[in-house]
Amino acid sequence: MPTVAAYTATSPTAPLTPGTVERREVGPKDVLIDIAYAGICHSDIHTVRGDWGEVPYPLTVGHEIAGVVARVGEEVTAHKVGDRVGVGCMVDSCRECANCVAGAEQYCLRGFTDTYNGTDRDGTTTQGGYSTGIVVDEHFVLRIPDTIPFEKAAPLLCAGITTYSPLRNWNAGPGTKVAVVGLGGLGHMAVKIAHALGAEVTVLSQSLKKREDGLRFGADHYHATADPATFEQLAGSFDLIVNTVSAPIDLDAYLNLLALDGTIVSVGAPPEPVSVTLFTLFENRRSFAGSKIGGIAQTQEMLDFCAEHGIAPEVEVIAADAVNDAWERVLASDVRYRFVIDTSTLGGS
Repeated sequence: MPTVAAYTATSPTAPLTPGTVERREVGPKDVLIDIAYAGICHSDIHTVRGDWGEVPYPLTVGHEIAGVVARVGEEVTAHKVGDRVGVGCMVDSCRECANCVAGAEQYCLRGFTDTYNGTDRDGTTTQGGYSTGIVVDEHFVLRIPDTIPFEKAAPLLCAGITTYSPLRNWNAGPGTKVAVVGLGGLGHMAVKIAHALGAEVTVLSQSLKKREDGLRFGADHYHATADPATFEQLAGSFDLIVNTVSAPIDLDAYLNLLALDGTIVSVGAPPEPVSVTLFTLFENRRSFAGSKIGGIAQTQEMLDFCAEHGIAPEVEVIAADAVNDAWERVLASDVRYRFVIDTSTLGGS
């Protein structure tokens, strides 16, 4: 098996350290990718720290991957050596169930294979993108348009599609009013995409400290949720609210901001359970929903949309040895707005 350099977690509390991971041999339908950049997602931290269940350490995380095709299997038709490609949150699914056939592999009825901390086809644990190379089935490899730099493309494979999918599926566009809760790694992408789709966009953040950024990204309005008057002023205003924060919020308060038949969609995933009062849903025929990433076809659609509209995340590129500090800054909300690892700093395999 090929061995590649990586940054690896060995326990829920220990710092990530340099190491290696083994990749499977390139099969007939596989693509070997030399990783150029890997984005840091809050999910990486949740996973390693055991917030979402037990973890088989050592584990290399990272599901925002951008790089170049280094080798292809003999039956690969979608990609060739030298292509600019990316990999997001999943690397396999059954491709036979109703959801997969409908292009919703992220809801595979048999369960899709996570890019890391999943069970690969050979029974091993999948290892992610904080590494110099990865082998992925061609179906789950995305084409990165030439106009999107690799370091900007990497976060699109999670943060981009995580926000694009609900905006598209709940029909954000001209004549709709969309609110985005939180202006972090996910939220700033939601604002940019919703604006490009033609919606009237409002940011709902704890304070006004990022107001200038929010307006620059395309928001029409910006309100502080720490001010109780915000919830009175905006009651019944929005067709769609996209909640991007990974901490508990007062769902009843936000549901009251929805217009008739409005929906709040959560894409942030706090480890704690959330509660909602059903009577709050009854009023205005409101809905509360969840959404996770998008299918492969929709993810490619998102990349092409971002290229067409000049949309890219705000990133801070770091060397691999700065990843532990970066994680602490993510937890402290001290990043504007996405960390991306330059994997050339990982060294050789």
